[in-house]
Amino acid sequence: MILFHYPFYKYVFTHLDVFSLGGALTFLSTFIILYVLAFISLFLIALISIRALKILSMVIIITNSIALYFVLTYHVILDRTMMGNVFNTDTGEAASYYSPKIFFYLFFLGILPAYAISKIHIQKAKKLHLAMQSFTIVIISVFLLYLNSPTWLWIDKNAKYVGALAMPWSYTVNAARYQLKEFKQNKKQELLPDGKLANDNKMIVVLVIGESARAANFSLYGYNKETNPYLSKLGIVALQGATSSATYTTASINSILSPTGSTSDEDEPLSSYLQRQGIDVIWRSNNWGEPTMKVQTYQKAEDLRKQCTGEGCDYDEVLLTGLDNEIKNSPKNKTFVVLHNAGSPGPTYYKKYPQAFEVFKPVCKSVDLQICTKQELVNAYDNTILYTDYFLSKVIGTLKNHDEIPSLLVYVSDHGESLGESGFYLHGTPYAIAPDFQKNIPFLFWTSPAFVKENKLENREYKENYNQKNIFHTVMGAFNMTGKIYDQQLDIFHKTP
Repeated sequence: MILFHYPFYKYVFTHLDVFSLGGALTFLSTFIILYVLAFISLFLIALISIRALKILSMVIIITNSIALYFVLTYHVILDRTMMGNVFNTDTGEAASYYSPKIFFYLFFLGILPAYAISKIHIQKAKKLHLAMQSFTIVIISVFLLYLNSPTWLWIDKNAKYVGALAMPWSYTVNAARYQLKEFKQNKKQELLPDGKLANDNKMIVVLVIGESARAANFSLYGYNKETNPYLSKLGIVALQGATSSATYTTASINSILSPTGSTSDEDEPLSSYLQRQGIDVIWRSNNWGEPTMKVQTYQKAEDLRKQCTGEGCDYDEVLLTGLDNEIKNSPKNKTFVVLHNAGSPGPTYYKKYPQAFEVFKPVCKSVDLQICTKQELVNAYDNTILYTDYFLSKVIGTLKNHDEIPSLLVYVSDHGESLGESGFYLHGTPYAIAPDFQKNIPFLFWTSPAFVKENKLENREYKENYNQKNIFHTVMGAFNMTGKIYDQQLDIFHKTP
C-alpha cells in the first residue's frame, strides 16, 4: 500500500490539490479503493487456503518489485497497451531493458519481504469470524466511498492512469485484458475481395517498415542535425504531417497492412492479399510483432546472416543479403518486398548501429536512461536515424540495379519515440495521452525514373497529414490494381481530376 504505490500517489498528488478538502477526500477515496481491492482478494484466497495466501502474497511482492522498477525507470504505465508490449517483445529486445538496478528492486523490495512473509505464522480463525470482519470492513468502506461520491468524477476521468499504476492490478488485470483482446482478434482472418491487375508489366515495390523512428529527428523534416545525408542526395520525398495509428509495434503493423488502417489483425494483411492476387511477395524481418500471413518467401534476419559477410550483418543491412538476386530471379513480373528493420527502439540505442555511424557524441550507453544527459540520449538516438538513412540509401541502390523496371520505395515507421520530453521515455503510451513524439512519424518515398514516367508524377505536389492507412491503397495503385477495397483517395499517387 505504501512502497509499491509511490508512482500512484505521485500521480494523484500531481493532479490534485490534496491540501484542499475536495482533494483530500479524493485522495482518501483512491486509498480506500486500493485497500478494499487488496483486502477482498486476499480474504477470498484465505478462505480457500492460508498456505495459498502466503504463496500468493510472496509472488505479488516479487512481481510488484519488478513492475515498480520499470515504472520508475522508464516512466511507463502498465496499461493494456504496455502489457501487449511485454507479451510481444522478443528475448533480445527484452534483455536490453534490464540494468543492474533491477537487482536492488528485486532483492530489497521483493525477495526480502517475501522471505519475511514466509516466516510469518498465521493463526487459523473461524471462517464465519473472518467473513463478519470482512463484511464490516467492506460496508464501512463502501459507505465512505458513497459519502465521497463527488470525487468519483475525478477518479473516472483519471482511471486510465491510476488503474495502470495500482499494484498488482495494473499488470495482472491489463495482462488479462490484453490476452482477451488477442483471443478475439485471432479468429480466422477474413479474406479481402479479389482485386484486378490492369496488366502484367514488370513492377517492383519495396515497403520498409521502420521501428521507433520519429519525424522530429529527421533532417528531411527540418531537424537541425544532419541525420539524412544520404537520402537528401537521392531525390527522396518526405510527406509532411504523417502520423501512426498506434504507439506500439503490433497494432501499428496491423494498421500499415490494413485497407482501413485498423490496428487489429482480423482482416487479411496486405502481404497475404498481394500474394493471393498473383504478386511475388518477399518478407524479410529483423524485428517482431508481425501478423499471421501467407507469403511465398518469409526470411528472418538470423537465417539471412548465414549467407551474410561484413559488420553490417549484425544490423539492418543483413536484410539486403542476396536481395538483388532474389528480385532478379522472381518468378513473377510484379514483386512486392517488405523489409521490417530493427530501427531505433530504446533503451539501448547505441547497439542499433555499427561503430562507424557513431557520429554524434557523446552517447548514452546505459539502459537507465535517466542517468544519461539529455544530449547523450539524443545523440545515441540520432545515430540510429543516421544508420537508417544509410540503410535506405542501400535499398535504393538495389532498386537502381533494376533501373529499367518501374520501382517504388516506401518507408514508414511503426510509431515514434519519446526521449525524456515531459518525463516520457520509449513508446507504448496510450494513444489518447501519448505525446506527439510517439505519433508523428517519417513517411518517405522514392520513385525510379521509369515509375515517374509511367505514373505521370513529374512536378507532382503532395498534400500533408497522411497516415498509415494510405500504405495499402498506394501499393495497390502502384501495381495498377483495382478492386472493391481500393480507395483511390487514399492512394498518394492518385491525382484527382
